[in-house]
Amino acid sequence: MVSTSLMVDTIPVPPRPILLCALNCALTVDDFTRECLCLIPDTSLSGKRVARELDAIIARRAAEPLLCVSDNGTELTSTAILTWCQDRKVGWHYITPGKPQQNAFAESFIGRLRDECLNETLFTSLRHARAVLDAWQRDYNEVRPHSALRGLTPGIDQAAAVLACVKTAARRLRRWPAASLDPGYARQR
Repeated sequence: MVSTSLMVDTIPVPPRPILLCALNCALTVDDFTRECLCLIPDTSLSGKRVARELDAIIARRAAEPLLCVSDNGTELTSTAILTWCQDRKVGWHYITPGKPQQNAFAESFIGRLRDECLNETLFTSLRHARAVLDAWQRDYNEVRPHSALRGLTPGIDQAAAVLACVKTAARRLRRWPAASLDPGYARQR
């Protein structure tokens, strides 16, 4: 399962740095391994471009996601994305408008990206933005350990990362008695 979203920042327009143009970023995060699968900055992103990037992810990983979760942005609700889903038989879930917590992995990633990179960097051009975001993505995937993965990095070993997620989920489930998961348990007491 992957989470996909778009975010907007600004970059100055040469030769008048007072003018700013939108810097759109398409991003996809693997919900299990926490790996940032793509982080694409550009001045404009269409649904066709997002579909091409998703195809590139599938080719790189040699596997299709079972489900994509995204917000209701125009690029992600376009005919190109709907056609892409039908052609590849990939499920797509749109979150409820105004409920970003339903796309928690992508929103958490966006918050981290904004705090650690976008708020700290004044981009001078699109090329500069691409270079900085590419370096940040490599650091996020290959250097930085993630607590949800028990200190592993997402890019090191995906099988180990998924196993760490499963172990974490199992440990959390053990905290609650099995009977408390039964809806009729409260009525029996």
